[in-house]
Amino acid sequence: MQLPIYQKPEINVVTPPNAPGAGTADSGGQVDTMSAVDPNTSRARGNYAVVSLGCPKNLVDTEQMLGRLDADGYRMVDSVDGADFVVVNTCAFIDSARAESMAAIDEMLTLKREGKLRNVVVTGCLAERQQGKLLEDRPEIDALVGVFGRNDIVSVVDELYSGLEEQRTVFKPAAVNPLSDAVRSAVTPRHFAYLKISEGCDRLCTFCAIPKMRGKHFSKPIEQIIEEADRLGRSGVRELVVVAQDTTYYGMDRYGKPRLNDLLKQLDQVDSIDWVRLMYFYPMYIDDSLIDTIANARRIVPYIDMPLQHASDSMLRRMSRKTTRKLQTEIVRKLRERIDSLVMRTTMITGFPGETEDDFKELMDFVDESQFENLGVFTYSVEEDTPAARLPNRVDPDVAIRRRDELMALQQSIAFEWNGSRVGGVEEVLIDAAMPEQEGVFIGRTRSEAPDVDGLVYVSQVSEESPVEVGQIRNCEIVASQGYDLAAAAID
Repeated sequence: MQLPIYQKPEINVVTPPNAPGAGTADSGGQVDTMSAVDPNTSRARGNYAVVSLGCPKNLVDTEQMLGRLDADGYRMVDSVDGADFVVVNTCAFIDSARAESMAAIDEMLTLKREGKLRNVVVTGCLAERQQGKLLEDRPEIDALVGVFGRNDIVSVVDELYSGLEEQRTVFKPAAVNPLSDAVRSAVTPRHFAYLKISEGCDRLCTFCAIPKMRGKHFSKPIEQIIEEADRLGRSGVRELVVVAQDTTYYGMDRYGKPRLNDLLKQLDQVDSIDWVRLMYFYPMYIDDSLIDTIANARRIVPYIDMPLQHASDSMLRRMSRKTTRKLQTEIVRKLRERIDSLVMRTTMITGFPGETEDDFKELMDFVDESQFENLGVFTYSVEEDTPAARLPNRVDPDVAIRRRDELMALQQSIAFEWNGSRVGGVEEVLIDAAMPEQEGVFIGRTRSEAPDVDGLVYVSQVSEESPVEVGQIRNCEIVASQGYDLAAAAID
């Protein structure tokens, strides 16, 4: 049985935007990686490699740090073999993410000991969460930069290059105003980008340590977001993926009430963008006006990611989710009734402390009833300094894994049936990349698939007179389903 469960990925170094096959950015806000480097020389002030881990919000932070390094004359390379130093932007969301971050750090420190790297700089959520402890355990790390110290990355690297190592850590409190993401070197393909609309989180879910790492919720001004969106569109971005820790809470801190609806109305008017995709909804503040805006939009695709975590009322209370199964069912029903062809993604947790077989059965029934097109499952991970870490009635890890696999088996049948129903139809496909060593075959996504987390569409070029190119949005006939993925033929 094919189950899409978490597997530790290979540690991959980020590819520079200018590398063959990667997207590049022109003028308009995304900094060209080579702009501060003489193209006739092989080295800049220093060459660096990047390992970026974790969520899209973390990826935006990575791009912002790269933009500053590139503008200061440092040059990003696609292999540690040609790098003087490496920046490891870490994740610390759950056990598996921390293990992945530690593995990446240890791999880079090994290369440093072998003389293949001069410096290792660790940034992001793991650095923020562990701070001095991480440096005690791994003293060979040259510098630690917390989440809100990212704007100091150039001064940190400059000091390392100058041999000044008095200050090896940069940790700052959450900024009063959101940090700007305007200066970015894209590491996504040129035609899509993540648009972060807020930082931090005011939700106090008992299982989650994000507020401790990312601070309280604070929103960017609407005008700043619209300016950034238009700048990205004019640089070649066709799809914007809207991200935040809590998207539907957007604006509460700045305007005294949620303003996502107003923001989306303005984003829908940005002519330089084709698709706007919505991620990380919380099942609160979704009112009729917001639903109508999404339903009637020209550019907002009918796709909503809304992590629900569970469906049993007792579990939702223990998680402090401030919602109920009845409310979640009503929200899903209303969204599907009023937004044509809506595709939904969610995530669930199995094995949370106190979860009984009856609680799990409720979760299974809810997923079967809701028919989510895309769904992921985590097993509960004990997070230090969170309320859930002190809860009694821990669930045996083997039981949590068994429940995860049962839930994913149910979801697999739902997803496969849905994909099969799409065969024979024509859908727009955004072409993400060419298939290596397979001429005339490309990888893309429809409006129904978010980058990196959902299935893929394998597109065959049918006519040489109408070539398929990366970054195009092409009409394609769906000719077959292959599990979570689709096969399609490009049509004129």
